[in-house]
Amino acid sequence: MAKIKKELIKTNLEISPIETIVESVETSESLVEANEALPETESINKQDQKKSVEQPVYLFNRELSWIAFNKRVLSEGIDSRTSLLERAKFFAIFSTNLDEFFMVRVARVKKKFAEQMDVITDDGLNLETQLQVIREALVPLVAMQHEFFENTLRLELYKHGVKLLDYKNIDKKHQRYLKTYFQEKLFPVLTPLAVDPAHPFPYISNLSLNLVVIVGDRETKETNFARVKVPNVLPRFVKIPETKDHTFVPLEQVIAHNLDALFPGMEILNYYPFRITRDAELDIEEEEADDLISALQAELRKQKFGPVVRMEIASDIPPEMRKELITQLGITEADVYDIPSLIGLGDLMAIAFLPMPEHQDKPWKSVTHPQLKEGYEQGKNFFEIIQEGDFLVHHPYQSFTTTVQRFIEDAANDPHVLAIKQTLYRTSGDSPIVHALIRAAENGKQVAVLVELKARFDEANNILWAKKLENAGVHVVYGLKNLKTHTKTALVVRQEGDRLVRYVHIGTGNYNPKTARFYSDLGIFSCCDNLGADLTDLFNYLTGYSRQREYRKLLVAPVNMREKFLHLIHRETEHQKQGYSSYIIAKMNSLVDPEIINALYEASQVGVNIDLIIRGMCCLRPKVKGLSDRIRVISVIGRFLEHSRIFYFSNGGKEQVYIGSADWMPRNLDARVEVITPVESPPLIKELKQILEIVIADNRQAWDLKADGTYIQRVPRNGEPEMSSQKHFMSQGRPEFA
Repeated sequence: MAKIKKELIKTNLEISPIETIVESVETSESLVEANEALPETESINKQDQKKSVEQPVYLFNRELSWIAFNKRVLSEGIDSRTSLLERAKFFAIFSTNLDEFFMVRVARVKKKFAEQMDVITDDGLNLETQLQVIREALVPLVAMQHEFFENTLRLELYKHGVKLLDYKNIDKKHQRYLKTYFQEKLFPVLTPLAVDPAHPFPYISNLSLNLVVIVGDRETKETNFARVKVPNVLPRFVKIPETKDHTFVPLEQVIAHNLDALFPGMEILNYYPFRITRDAELDIEEEEADDLISALQAELRKQKFGPVVRMEIASDIPPEMRKELITQLGITEADVYDIPSLIGLGDLMAIAFLPMPEHQDKPWKSVTHPQLKEGYEQGKNFFEIIQEGDFLVHHPYQSFTTTVQRFIEDAANDPHVLAIKQTLYRTSGDSPIVHALIRAAENGKQVAVLVELKARFDEANNILWAKKLENAGVHVVYGLKNLKTHTKTALVVRQEGDRLVRYVHIGTGNYNPKTARFYSDLGIFSCCDNLGADLTDLFNYLTGYSRQREYRKLLVAPVNMREKFLHLIHRETEHQKQGYSSYIIAKMNSLVDPEIINALYEASQVGVNIDLIIRGMCCLRPKVKGLSDRIRVISVIGRFLEHSRIFYFSNGGKEQVYIGSADWMPRNLDARVEVITPVESPPLIKELKQILEIVIADNRQAWDLKADGTYIQRVPRNGEPEMSSQKHFMSQGRPEFA
């Protein structure tokens, strides 16, 4: 293994064969236990194998697996090897991830529980137990985050000139500045809301930070409480000017120490910050919706008033005040999370982007794909370059702007292009892709775009873009009933002499130039006739009425993808039985689907070697003797979000590799429109194999999943060089990142 890594450093992509099996590397501390532990040494009886793979004990709980993923995110913030401000960024990501987890996943479980639905998870838990184990996993994790923030990260930031000070610890001069700041910037926008028989408990908006203020009436001697919302239109951390360091005070403390201005004549007895999270799931009855946009807009308005699913609160709040908030918000004690320090550490993202390059990752600027760069230098256009042969683009290492974005922009401007068809799941706020599609329509081209209105948390943004596209004359469709369209595909039809040529882009990531800078994704450009014909059929399926069941090349969900993937796995099983050395590698975001997991277990039991690179949730339990001995699972957490999906099958020596938009989850295989494409060019197969080998060889940001559900971070063995797969990919175009 050391030899592989040394060769990686020396010879770039000249690395060992993909059949090399990377040995597990363990470090000192295991980071999370999922559900009931199963020792690695436990085995199953051979005669009972088929039955055993269907037993819940051999599946991890998906919610606990997600929590384990988020703990790996937090670990990057705890790790002293991570640049200081990047550590603040990972703390922020951990918190915002958790917000979404409560808004969607916990909210969904709570809703089913409230409706008394008799649901048992794949791993055998009922809804009540699932809520309990989620809380049991999260309470110590949240405590760990805040303890480390207060005792380590905050002190490290202070030592290097980023001072997050409490109001009481700043001098009189700066307190006077903050008093002026309060009067000029804060006081006019604050609205104190009393809570008493004449003033009902106010509406509390989702993810808003608030102060519950205890006030005493000097005349009546009564004690009451009020709520003050901390405005989110102002920076969470107020910068103190004229200091040589970056000195900040939390906004809620600026308000708290000037409450006398909001409650004149009253005695301010105390204040306590709290924050709530609401159910943000949309509940659209598509069968009954005459107009999907109108139904979605109505649901977005209702979303603001979703049930509260979590309250974060200062841990020192008096019991009677705590009980009052619980009652008023309609929650239980199990929904309350005590926070001993600053609430809402997602706001640390602003600290992560301070102008302190010495404490941040070295700035990364992606490079132009060499095939495109050479073609442009020779005066060729994008389509002539594709004609020379299929090529892959690997973002963010290779530029999105000069590849995917330019493909659509050149198509919009090219007089020989007759039509552009594209799917849009998520895109940026001021999308150059959308502007190019609008320009194409204005240039007289036929433009058809499927805008997925139900892309979670991008619904409102996508409605705006859909209307802009329609107003420009673009044919806009909103997908299929009861299915999300998650595929990342674009088709350009070009007149070349007396024939029409179809150019395609099929990717693993969204058409979003902003996320393309920090999501690791792949895409293929091709003018293969069969791929072009398949995408034509796919868009007819999406925009019209079609029962298309067969595709020449593509795996399409929910049409044929599940059965095709199962066939590919079963084929490796049969090859192994016939004496071929069989191998499967799958890289994706999440692995949840029980049927796919069972097929992998069966393949392992006959001797198929399986490497799984799963960034997030993984419900498969690896390394159980007699069940999954041959399966290894790693997760890579680093500077870039690992988002690409790659599927490799050794196929008895006739290797097959696929890329696309789908994870192995029921929602992707059964409830979304997804596309996976084969990559058939031998040089591109080799390129994808090398990408997989490099990730498998990572000993810096890779974590090994053990049979008991714990993840162990890899470290280099004695004498072994440190090898980060992401740094390696960065060094391909820019050696200074080696």
